[in-house]
Amino acid sequence: MSDNQQRRDAAKRKLQRQLERRQQQARSRRQRLVILGVVVGVVVVATTVWLVTRPASTTTASPSDTGSATSTSTEPTTPCSYPAAGTAAKEVSAPANLSPLNSGTVDVTLAFNSGDVPVTLDRTDAPCTVNSFLSLASQGFYDATDCWRVTDADALKILQCGDPSGKGNGGPGYTFADEAAVDPTSTATTQTYPAGTVAMANTGPGTATNGSQFFIVYADSTLPPGYTVFGQVSADGLGVIQAIGAKGAVKNVQDGPPSETVTLTSVSVPEGSLDGTGSYPTTTAADPNAVPTDPGLETVPSEAVPSDPATEDPTTGDPATSEAAPTS
Repeated sequence: MSDNQQRRDAAKRKLQRQLERRQQQARSRRQRLVILGVVVGVVVVATTVWLVTRPASTTTASPSDTGSATSTSTEPTTPCSYPAAGTAAKEVSAPANLSPLNSGTVDVTLAFNSGDVPVTLDRTDAPCTVNSFLSLASQGFYDATDCWRVTDADALKILQCGDPSGKGNGGPGYTFADEAAVDPTSTATTQTYPAGTVAMANTGPGTATNGSQFFIVYADSTLPPGYTVFGQVSADGLGVIQAIGAKGAVKNVQDGPPSETVTLTSVSVPEGSLDGTGSYPTTTAADPNAVPTDPGLETVPSEAVPSDPATEDPTTGDPATSEAAPTS
């Protein structure tokens, strides 16, 4: 064989090896891209699930009611407004009284499978919330429902209930706006919710995203100042909730389903508690043809008071909800 032929054969073999190496490198690159794509997809899905089920938090999720959808209705013309939103976890009607009593208190009893919890509801600062709670309770919405969340973090110790599905994503099929917080005049980003506080879980502060889910604070907790506080547990009742909190969540996690089933068997509502009409400021429209009785004074329309005073991350909910302080 001539030297030229040998050189040509050697060149062919070298070229063949180069082609094989390039093919192998191309396959490796494709595999890395596929793996990267899978990893990115998993991260995106995981992040989406986290954002949907639990609002962001530096420790544990705030109380949230993921079963309540944000209302897109216009500004209500009545003191209370309960626009339809989402699908009800249990068949129920929205409150019919849109101008409920806005003074005084109502005593109800939450009957749990571990004991009775007397609660005093305060209409003064949260009339629309109390009205909704009493309406749902009187229709049996809360009967035989499992509380789906308990937290045991340093700054958040709550029991979250109010979803008939027991999963933290159920609501009544309507929403309503935030009302009074712990201290609505404070500019602090967090506030202390004292033990015994009963407040609504929601899906975001300052919006009409309250539904049926609520949480009970069994030890002083630190939360954003956007949850509607509408009741206080009695001293004896607080002991029942604290006993539930002491047992913690499944697998000893800080935020999850109670380690032992917690069932709200019923809520007693006093007869006639939904009756009566409150006294609310009204808006008087100015008459453009009106003549002022005093030439030095101008006729001025009275200032309207917002129907739903805005004041909010368990778990989820949170719980909440919290989810999601009360996925809060």
